[in-house]
Amino acid sequence: MIIVTGSVVARPETFDQLLALAREHVERSRAEPGCISHDVYRGVDDPMRLVFFERWESRDALAAHFDVPASGAFVNAARDLTSESPTLEIYESEPTR
Repeated sequence: MIIVTGSVVARPETFDQLLALAREHVERSRAEPGCISHDVYRGVDDPMRLVFFERWESRDALAAHFDVPASGAFVNAARDLTSESPTLEIYESEPTR
């Protein structure tokens, strides 16, 4: 399983727009092949921060997600609404039983 975490920090005047884009991106991503889960959360310590947590079946599924034009459009649109550079981390994981 592949786990992706990331975050973006909105400017106060762009938060609502960024949240709407993030929700749209999450909903669309959940329907993609290989997506186990895809969620967005608001930061507790920084309410302008949106945190993404995703689980994918494989690296190939994640690569296909990154190749979807709407994914690239989301990243580009989000960059224009943030106050700092976004973060992105990718992990390989196996569940323990």
